[in-house]
Amino acid sequence: MKALYEKGFTQNRELSWLRFNDRVLSEAMDESVPLLERLKFISIFTSNLTEFFMIRVGSLFDMTSLQEDFIDNKSGMTPGQQLDRIFEAVRPLCKKRDEIFAQVEEQLRAYGIYHLSWDTLEKGEKKCVRQFYKASVQALLSPQIVDTHHPFPHLANGVIHIGVLLQHKSRVIFGVIPLPASLPDVFYLSGSETRFVRLEDILLEHAEQLFAPYTVLEKVAFCVTRNADINPDDEVFADESDFRKRMKRVLRQRKRLAPVRLELSSSISEDFTAYFMEKLGLSPAQIYRTRAPLKMDYVYGLISRISKSRRAALTYPKFTPVWPGSVKRHESILRQVEKRDILLSYPFESMEPFLQMVKEASEDSRVISIRITIYRLASHTKLVDYLCAAAENGKEVTVLIELRARFDEQNNIDWAERLEEAGCNVTYGFDFYKVHSKVCLITLKGKSGVHYITQVGTGNYNESTARLYTDLSLLTAHPQIGQDAAEFFKNMAIANLQGEYRHLLVAPVALKSTVLALMDEEIAKGAGGRIFIKINSLTDAEILDKLSRASCAGVQIQMVIRGICCLLPGIPEKTENIQILSIVGRYLEHSRIYCFGSGAEEKMYISSADFMTRNTERRVEVACPIYDGKVREKIHKIIEAELYDTLKARVLLPDGTYTQKDQRKSPLNSQEYLMEEAEKNAAPASDQKGWRVGFHRLFQRILRR
Repeated sequence: MKALYEKGFTQNRELSWLRFNDRVLSEAMDESVPLLERLKFISIFTSNLTEFFMIRVGSLFDMTSLQEDFIDNKSGMTPGQQLDRIFEAVRPLCKKRDEIFAQVEEQLRAYGIYHLSWDTLEKGEKKCVRQFYKASVQALLSPQIVDTHHPFPHLANGVIHIGVLLQHKSRVIFGVIPLPASLPDVFYLSGSETRFVRLEDILLEHAEQLFAPYTVLEKVAFCVTRNADINPDDEVFADESDFRKRMKRVLRQRKRLAPVRLELSSSISEDFTAYFMEKLGLSPAQIYRTRAPLKMDYVYGLISRISKSRRAALTYPKFTPVWPGSVKRHESILRQVEKRDILLSYPFESMEPFLQMVKEASEDSRVISIRITIYRLASHTKLVDYLCAAAENGKEVTVLIELRARFDEQNNIDWAERLEEAGCNVTYGFDFYKVHSKVCLITLKGKSGVHYITQVGTGNYNESTARLYTDLSLLTAHPQIGQDAAEFFKNMAIANLQGEYRHLLVAPVALKSTVLALMDEEIAKGAGGRIFIKINSLTDAEILDKLSRASCAGVQIQMVIRGICCLLPGIPEKTENIQILSIVGRYLEHSRIYCFGSGAEEKMYISSADFMTRNTERRVEVACPIYDGKVREKIHKIIEAELYDTLKARVLLPDGTYTQKDQRKSPLNSQEYLMEEAEKNAAPASDQKGWRVGFHRLFQRILRR
């Protein structure tokens, strides 16, 4: 059988991801985007790239060390060849980032925001910084030299260090200072303008003093990125019976994994570079000199330091997710869902109706149990409070919490302990399958027996990201969906991944096979077939191949894929009937929607799963059918807005690059349009106290009589 990459319509996932991150950087170039938001996009690009090196580059290095021939099935490249292409692609992206950063920083000065180097500080400002250094910094520093009695230290992942070459008599040695985590990234100077200097620049200025009596020959700020692609199922953890303890060991281990990148704040000599390469085991291709800051977390603190008038000019207009007009605030959410399905569209609509429903369930005497799967939570969350309250009120509360949500592991461990203390039954999923589904099931007792309220979503139960990510959340009393959800939670409790369901599509067993079967149904229709897919990533080889077959059969396929896309559209006789858009804007596109067919025969699902092999085969994911006509209509409006977006949507071309849509068409920003629609259809502000207003009016009428 012909290998997928030999068929000529796929591309390497890592290079596709880099093109997506370039799309993020393009938002920083867009002059219609407010300046501080552009600075945020540069920060997002930077943190995205760091995570990419930690996970994807790290995993490729792991593959090269195994001495086995791994061939990428999308491009035919070995891990080593992929690394070469990655390093080749990253360097111009970093150069582009540095140029955009310099432009944005220069434009911010017109608004009194000055990011200063030591040399540009005024005399009085230097005195102020030195006072700060002596009072708050100097005592916390731990400078170290490297010689026969002082071994080369472990350089922590993602921590900025100051590195120096020192000379004392005839000896040249290395010295290093890690920036303490307890100190702020930047120091703000007093005054009416927002003037600040980065902490590493302050330490660079004081390096000579710190290493006296040595002479400083060279100095540089640097940051090491380490491989974080560690698998908690590795044999090293096999003797740990308690999974939570196992995850804690994983987090400790992650801090010491091999370096995959070195970033430098300035150019250094060949000898200094060679020293780093020897000690860290890096090649020249893994060393990057950056003019932008090594870490840009400070960007998010800038907004709180500027006046409201400047904030209005430099950031997006304030938008607060609305309470949807279709949901009555002053009536029981549970009762409303029992009458009709409700769809919440984040971040345009608020998460509050769902949270209010869980709060009601914690107090409602009809409620027997609440069961929920959790992947990521906010650092402060009302949801956990309500689940704990339900357990304390005698409800049976079962929480399946995934401890391996990458980079959120410690947060989830902490929440698991809090839930257990309140009396919730907490489980942790499976050894070899992450539980990524977003399902909540409320069981109620009634006159005719038990019935269910089911919530199925495309995104996490995270009250913070629900204001930043586009996601969908369905609340339904559909009895068959509820029965499937009850069966799902029973299977999760007994570690049965082979469960059968009539309505829900559940990975790793039935989701992909059903999606492929639904595609086959459209293939059978030929030119009358229709497929729409909205996901974040597309890498699954079987699905890629099936989409090509559908295109060859004449099926019209439209996809909105935010990030990685291994499918190349528009290739004659292979993918010519496939159109793929990517949308990057104010909010992170995160919802997953699958549609097969058209008109009355259309089958529509919302899902937690992207079409990546890890989602379809190695995770527990759930897709839920949409049966309610009004909910389907609402989702279609979202789909149409995105397909007609001419401002933030980009079209994926057959060579894997993106291009803007025809700007002669009516300008449309789909996210802005959905914000406007949400505000237009929002519940009136007075509705929050509707019962009080009604009572007041009734009382006035009585008095008038």
